Amino acid sequence: MHYDSRLAEGRIRRFRDERLVSALYRRTAPLTLSCWEVPDEPVPFDVAVGQRFLPAAHGMTWGRPWGTVWFHAEGGIPAAWAEEADVRVELVVDLGFTGHQSGFQAEGTVFAPSGRIIKAVAPLNRAVGLDAAGAVDVYIEAAANPDVAQGFRFTPTSYGDRATAGDEHLYRLTQIEVGLLDLPVWELQQDLDALLGLVGQLPASSQRRAEILHALHRMVDTVDPDDVSGTAACGRSVLAPALARPAAASAHHLHAVGHAHIDSAWLWPTRETVRKVARTFSNVCDLIDENPDVVFAASSAQHYAWLQQSYPELFERVREKVASGNFVPVGGMWVESDTNLPGGEALARQFVLGKGYFLREFGVECEEVWLPDSFGYSAALPQIMTAAGARWFLTQKISWNETNRMPHHTFRWEGIDGSRIFTHFPPVDTYNAHLGADELARAERHYAEKGQGTTSLLPFGHGDGGGGPTREMIAAARRTRSLEGSPTVELSGPRAFFEAAEAEYPEPAVWSGELYLEFHRGTYTSQARTKRGNRRSEHLLREAELWSATATVRTGSPYPAEELRAAWETVLLQQFHDILPGTSIAWVHHEAERNYADVAVRLGSVIEAAARTLLGRGQDTAVLNASPFPVGAVAALAAGTEPVTANATVRRTDDGFVLENGSARVEVDTAGLIRSLWDATVERELVTAGSAANLLQLHRDTPTQWDAWDLDEHYRRITTDLVDVSALEIVEGPAGQALRIERTFGSSRVVQHLALDATAPRLQISTEVDWHERQKLLKLAFPLDVQAERATSEIQFGHVHRATHANTSWDAARFETVAHRWVHVGEPGYGVAVANDSTYGHDITRTPAGRATTTTVRLSLLRAPLFPDPGADQGSHRMEVSVLLGAGIPDAVAEGYRLNLPLRTVRGVVRTAVEPLVRLDNPGHVVEAVKLAEDGSGDVVVRLYEAHGNRSRGALRAGFEFSSVAETDLLERLVEDVAIARRDGDGVHLALRPFQIVTLRFAMAC
Repeated sequence: MHYDSRLAEGRIRRFRDERLVSALYRRTAPLTLSCWEVPDEPVPFDVAVGQRFLPAAHGMTWGRPWGTVWFHAEGGIPAAWAEEADVRVELVVDLGFTGHQSGFQAEGTVFAPSGRIIKAVAPLNRAVGLDAAGAVDVYIEAAANPDVAQGFRFTPTSYGDRATAGDEHLYRLTQIEVGLLDLPVWELQQDLDALLGLVGQLPASSQRRAEILHALHRMVDTVDPDDVSGTAACGRSVLAPALARPAAASAHHLHAVGHAHIDSAWLWPTRETVRKVARTFSNVCDLIDENPDVVFAASSAQHYAWLQQSYPELFERVREKVASGNFVPVGGMWVESDTNLPGGEALARQFVLGKGYFLREFGVECEEVWLPDSFGYSAALPQIMTAAGARWFLTQKISWNETNRMPHHTFRWEGIDGSRIFTHFPPVDTYNAHLGADELARAERHYAEKGQGTTSLLPFGHGDGGGGPTREMIAAARRTRSLEGSPTVELSGPRAFFEAAEAEYPEPAVWSGELYLEFHRGTYTSQARTKRGNRRSEHLLREAELWSATATVRTGSPYPAEELRAAWETVLLQQFHDILPGTSIAWVHHEAERNYADVAVRLGSVIEAAARTLLGRGQDTAVLNASPFPVGAVAALAAGTEPVTANATVRRTDDGFVLENGSARVEVDTAGLIRSLWDATVERELVTAGSAANLLQLHRDTPTQWDAWDLDEHYRRITTDLVDVSALEIVEGPAGQALRIERTFGSSRVVQHLALDATAPRLQISTEVDWHERQKLLKLAFPLDVQAERATSEIQFGHVHRATHANTSWDAARFETVAHRWVHVGEPGYGVAVANDSTYGHDITRTPAGRATTTTVRLSLLRAPLFPDPGADQGSHRMEVSVLLGAGIPDAVAEGYRLNLPLRTVRGVVRTAVEPLVRLDNPGHVVEAVKLAEDGSGDVVVRLYEAHGNRSRGALRAGFEFSSVAETDLLERLVEDVAIARRDGDGVHLALRPFQIVTLRFAMAC
């Protein structure tokens, strides 16, 4: 009869699902079950086991959302099982797992009576090995984590907030029993899965495909459905020749690295991540014990620190596995942070704290940076990574681009200063691979460097919600080590891959500039309070370190190293790529806001203590200037007398209002819109003819998917200009007059105060919004009569230029971009800077104006997505924006610092002046941090960078005695001089490249 491969495949799949799966366990035996429901937040093992456990049974419901239930399972293993061959005795657990993704639902941690974690259980990893000769006595900490994702349908859910999640039980206990795993049957299933997966990837006309299908067909004939256990070995022998055929010599080679991407918070709070880390790491330790050739890579020093604090015995097991080379700390960062939004010094501290922890606890120097899931990568990152001692960089997320495919998988990435780092994007296009044939084939198919390179990295293991590799994945790797028709697979580690890749492809192509993710553009704006808390905390940390270091050097007072480290750890944790970008559940963001408030209080106390130490107590008033630029007569990084500041007066006219000083005039119409920004110095109008500046615009914001993440291009098609005004009046403030504008729209209200500096062409706009819209985007627009071919945006330790046109698909896809404290648009000889104190998202476009082309700058102020937090951004917000006329890049840099580091007034002091610890004579050399050394030596560390994008020279003078000064890396380890041109008795002369970061360490004189 004619052969039909489709029918053959159907027969084989049904045999697997109905015969093999059901025969995996020869027998099961019941256990005596009892349980205790934790009334509130999770408790440690020793607290739980001391509680009164009640009888439990299969079929019972359990688990309020985010609750915890401890199950106790006791019993014996049937004596007859000891006579069985080719078996493994296991605890088999099904807490009521659903068909959705592992890590996004119920999970359990299995403990021995001693409190030692044995292993975790999850939907695709349900078994725990047992001693066949002993009794069964285990405790299972079952976490009733709700499935917030619900298959990622992006529907609003109440589960993301403990206050709205409800009390109904989520799960029904299905199984806690001992089982007798039939090893030949399990091995046969792995054989079948490997070969059947390969069939799905081979062409229908392939001889190899036909051979495999016939072998599988004969295997089904061979295995007796009434005695699968007794005939499984025979079935395996039928498949053995098909599995023994070696791969082609030219097959793509995959370094398979065990991995478990664990989001530090996302659709669960950080307290649950602590348990996810323990569950995952215990799984990995168990897997390594069974498979000594497995290598597992895990990032994020914060995760190890949590484990060390909460599960010290498990941490010591991890330490042993690190020493053996099986468990590899990677990344060298405190967490896998976002890289678009954190400030420069914060990104540096990710490595200072992260690499410092790994060196201190494990003696491990992480030379690879591991960021598989962050939402785009700043052009400042190559220099930061190399300055931290990194050689290699791995990510995967750019494969999510909506429009353009990256042309490389292995390349050198060049940053804004010219630094380059060897970079790899795994062509498998996932960091949670299962080692299925489809993934292996995809990696080979997509690999862009064919003909020049032959190898790529494949991270495998359950991830996002943790879990890690499983024994089934290891079995798949072993079967595809060399299998005809498949890429070859080697269980490997990150270093082995990078060294091999670099050796075979020593001169890869170069990608220069940012790695912009053409996706998730809404992350620049979502959860504005979280973003404001981050920006404020970064600048408070700068102040706290500066004034504490100054106080220690000047007076010998103790340096609050522990308080500062604790604050940094909190801020760095919250820069994780699902917290700061605003894409987590409400619980996470509410907690982040509380943490930022606590950081502000703690750092306020540190600054106050340092200020009192420096200034004493008396009747005078002084100001602290933590900015790298002088403010009035107060030097940079110094204390002095408060300068006089004032606003220009506001006068009413027939057409509205005018704010005017000697250098600028602002005309506001009766709708509260700016119709004129006149630069009197050069006699130039800046508002595009017929347009209005300070225009609030409301857009429909309904992304196709990934609500909190995405801002889709179609949002621009529906716009409402907010021109109705409910109040417009002149008001008096601390610095003089301002124009108050009030508007209401939808369910929201906005109040703005416009003030013109009395002496500078600077318009300050304070915006307060009581925001109660849903699925809307609020933007603030400035149509400027400037023909800017490109826009300049501040990033970490410098800035980038981006086209304002859409000539190419790459330009068009970049319709929303990130900037830190300022953006600048200009034409030769003239420009305008728009600065902010908490906003990141911008769009800057070319706008036709008659026969001319002008430029519109818009800031994205607020969003209101419904998933994963249906209450995102609701409530009160405050943001500051300034518009500086006639500004060049140096002016924009200074304005960004001015707005974000206002003078700090200290009253009741006896001294009104403190000299700075360091002075610089080149305004393009900007100090980013002044602190004491991490090692507690008392050395002074100064980090600075070239901010204008120029090659330049300048001197740095120290205002204290020191014995020597040296350049260091970010971790404050000595390196050869690169920036120091020569040394003087009181400082150094520097020669800097554009955007170069320099860290100087001053050893204190005895």
